[in-house]
This record gives sequence, structure tokens and C-alpha cells, in this order.
Amino acid sequence: MEGGRVLMVLLLWLLVGLAGSSPPPEPVVCDYAYGSGTSGCTVSNAYGSFPDRTACRAADATFPRTEEELVAAVAAAAAAKRKVKVATKHSHSFPKLACPGGNDGAIISTARLNRTVSVDAAKGLMTVESGMVLRDLIQAAAAKGLALPHSPYWSGLTVGGLLATGAHGSSLKGKGGAVHEYVVGMRIVTPAPASQGYAVVRELRARDPDLDAAKVSLGVLGVVSQVTLALEPMFKRSVTFVTCDDSDLAEQATKWGNLHEFGDMAWLPEQRKVIYRKDDRVPVTSAGDGLNDYIAFRSNPTAALITARVTEDLLEKNANAIARCKAAHKMVSSFETVAYGFTNDGHLFTGYPVVGFQHRIQASGACVNSPEDMLLTSCPWDPRTRGLHFYSNAYSIALSKVSAFIADMKQLRERSPLAFCGIDAKMGMLLRYVKASSAYLGKSEDSIDFDITYYRSYTRGEPNPHSDVLDELQQMALRKYGAIPHWGKNRNFAFEGVIDKYPKADKFLEVKSRYDADGIFSSEWSDQVLGISGSPIIVEKGCAIEGLCVCSEHLHCAPEQGYYCRPGKVYTEARVCSFQPN
Repeated sequence: MEGGRVLMVLLLWLLVGLAGSSPPPEPVVCDYAYGSGTSGCTVSNAYGSFPDRTACRAADATFPRTEEELVAAVAAAAAAKRKVKVATKHSHSFPKLACPGGNDGAIISTARLNRTVSVDAAKGLMTVESGMVLRDLIQAAAAKGLALPHSPYWSGLTVGGLLATGAHGSSLKGKGGAVHEYVVGMRIVTPAPASQGYAVVRELRARDPDLDAAKVSLGVLGVVSQVTLALEPMFKRSVTFVTCDDSDLAEQATKWGNLHEFGDMAWLPEQRKVIYRKDDRVPVTSAGDGLNDYIAFRSNPTAALITARVTEDLLEKNANAIARCKAAHKMVSSFETVAYGFTNDGHLFTGYPVVGFQHRIQASGACVNSPEDMLLTSCPWDPRTRGLHFYSNAYSIALSKVSAFIADMKQLRERSPLAFCGIDAKMGMLLRYVKASSAYLGKSEDSIDFDITYYRSYTRGEPNPHSDVLDELQQMALRKYGAIPHWGKNRNFAFEGVIDKYPKADKFLEVKSRYDADGIFSSEWSDQVLGISGSPIIVEKGCAIEGLCVCSEHLHCAPEQGYYCRPGKVYTEARVCSFQPN
């Protein structure tokens, strides 16, 4: 009961919607500064920890403000044949995409490349620098009467970062919900021979086949300088959330995306409920000035975050599934009561539908854009507060296979219902629609992206009491149903053999060899996931507990704590770390 009360206190703070919040920490931190650069640097992500929990170091970092400075930074690295990676303003990718490897690599940050280059309202074209944050982009477009048709739900991503990982919203209509489908031009700085000054700017236009490589590239082709997007005249959306039981989810999942342009679903497996999002465009003349200020993306008092985390640790470590499930029920009910942070006029929620302009509905992220308040408040996952700490797994399953996967997941739920309370506590499993893409590293067929967030310990090697069920679920998706992991999320084992799931991978690798023959922008991690050399799997004691491997022997789990390598309960080909008392 105490755990539920503490979590409710945190929720009340969330509902207040505090105006202040310390901005997130810089992902690149260096010891010394000189001119426009620095030396002795570490690189992290917004969550303060990579899947393998190791630190990422670089010899130096540069922060170019212009394309000319960007070219100079790439040329310097290419001339010295040094590894170099690109870091964004907030660095929200879970894997080590921004880590050059070793201690001698270089970092190029796009944090200061954040301006609008041009807007052609008549043609619906907007060119921005790659370091521009999504929130600033959609606001700048709106000021000219234009709208980015689709975007991820979190507005703190940069344009270059979200393109590199194929980030998306939810839609099967038109070109779909991925931002890269609206890219019609790009300027990218790549290494070059000495005769060309060691770096060149490549300008790609709409019909250039190389654009299909560059618009989802994992950052291994070079540094994107500018991006041109095809926008639409401003429109409005009408949003209604409807909660139903999940008895017909397998059938509804195959239909919902064709019924609603921006529709998605949040599945609460333990509660046997689905929150359906009915979300469609309406004429710009429709009444309403609604706002999406999603609760979980608001600022939080640091004291409340710490208290909530301590409570969550107690619930997890004591394997108190009943108490955790009760807390999850209260949390979901409270979110539903306040419409998940949606309001009809920017202040109050008076009822559905919520109708508002696209730029006020499509994404949110209030906690990321606030003045410094000495960490009195922060984003919920700010690593400086040791608040929320979690795994984020996301993988896309072909629409034709989704019904069978959901049926299998329900079987697993029947075997271990309480194991799914951890998913419900994070507002369920988010199902978003992703349309087939021409991008070489994009989805090859219409799919549903299953996005799952759940508890992660701050202590290396400490098991999640229900990790066997959660890992079986992911192995089932990846191996039985051929799921494709999201490039910017997931743990190491999800990426084993992933490149074989992309029919056009050879075309991407051919472009990569032309753009960066010496692999300046490649790293050990990128070579592993692209199938060039090595494997993302790390085999060591406790590796399966951390998601670095799939267990094949008990040592990969935590036998000293009672966790042994066992077959899955429904997908018996899975190998998971299961608690076996005595």
C-alpha cells in the first residue's frame, strides 16, 4: 500500500505540470576547452547508461556553428584517419551510436547547428540544420502556416538524430509516419581524398538514389549538415482515447491503422485492456485549440523522483508483484482521468474529442526546454537524480504476422499474468503503425512497432524478477516472427543478425563504401550491427541478465541468486534466466 501512495504522490506532481525544470545534462563532457574544441571527453546518452554500462570516451570534441566549420572538423579527422562520431544535443539513443570507440576518437556535436536555413511556403519546403530540435522545427514551420505531417511523440529529438535511427510516429496513410519519408534533400559532409581537402559536401536531391541510404544511416556515412523536408499546409487533428478490453486485439490491430490516420494502441496486458487512440485530421477551420502535454514528459520534483525510484526498487527486489500491480492500476486510472495530459484549450480538459493544430498535438516534451533551477526539478529519467531507470525495447513485426504474435503473447500472459505488471506500470505496450519505406535501412513492409518500457536496476547484474517472461517475449518476436529492432532502442542481443532482415542492405553498404572508404565514421558497434565484422553479443558472466547475450549456460544468468538458464514457457526455443528457488 505504501508503494502505491508514493507513486500517487509523484503522479500528483506530474499533474501540476511544473513550469520550471533543469534542462537535461550535456551528453558530451570534456576536461579542457581550447578555441572551438575540447579534449579529454566522455560521451553518454540522456539516460546516463548504455546497455553494457561501460563509459564511452573520446580524445576531443568540436562544436561547429557553420557548415564550413563542420567541413573543417571532418577534414581534420579524415586527414589523421581518426575515428569520429556525431553527438546530438540530448543524445536519446540507447545503443552506442555516438561512441567512436577506444580513447583516441573524436566527437563532432551538432548542438550548435540548430537554425532554419530557408522556408518556401508556396512549395511547402523547409530546410533546417541537422542539430535543430524537433520542437523548434514544428514551431518554426507553424509560424509559416506549414506542418510536418508526422513525427515521433517525443519532441526533444534532433532532426539528424531522428533520421539516423528511423524514428517515427504512427500511420499507414500516405507516405506513413516516419519523418525520413518527407526528406526531399540533404547536405552531408563526408571524408574525401587529400586532393579534395579530406572532406566534401554532398548535396542529395529527391530523386538521387543515395538519398535512400542517407535518410536512415546510423551516422556511418558522414555528418548531415542540412535537411530539406516536404511539409503540408497547417491542419488540425481530432483525438479521442477509448479504453476497451483486449479480447479482440489480435483482430483490431490489423484494422486500426487503416481506420485512423494517426491511430495507435496502448496495450495493458495484465489489466486485459487496450487504450485505443482515435486520431484523424480535420479541417483547419474546426473549432478547438487543444494541446498535447503528455504527463510522463513533464518536469518532476527531484525529491519525488528519488522517492518513487526507491519505492520501485523495493517492489522489484522483494518481488512484490501484487503491490506492483495495484500501483500500476492506480497509475493507469489516474492518467486516464486527466486525458493523459491532453487539454482542450492548453489549460483544461473538458471532454473528447480534443481538437487542435498539428504542431500542438503531434509531439510533446515540456521538461526538456526549461531554464536551470539547480535540479529542483528535472525530466523523469535525468541520470543526475537517479530517478527513473528503464529498458526500452522496440521492434517491428510485419502486419501479416501481428495477430499470431498477439495470440502467442496472450498465451504467455495466461502462464505468468503478474509478470506483465511492470509493463502496465509504464502505461503499457505502445503499438504504432509503420509503413514500408524506400530507405535501405527502413522497414521493408507495413508493420506494427511494439514499444515496451520496464524497470532496470542501477546495479549491474541484478536480475529483474520477471526477466524470463520479458526476454521470452522479445526472443519470440525477433526469432519466431522476424521482428526488426528499432535502431535507437533495445539491448545488444536484439541486434544479432539484424542486417540480414534488410533486403536492401547491400545497397546501403555500397553507398557507405563510396562515402567513407576508410570507415572514419564507423565504430565497433556499427560494424557489428551492419554485419561488417564481429557481433553485438557479449558473452560473459551474467550477460543474459543485462541483455548482452541470450543465455546458453547457467553462468550467463545469476545462479548464485537463484536464476538459471531455462527454456521459455510458450516459445520453448527461447533461453531465459528464470528464478528457480532451491
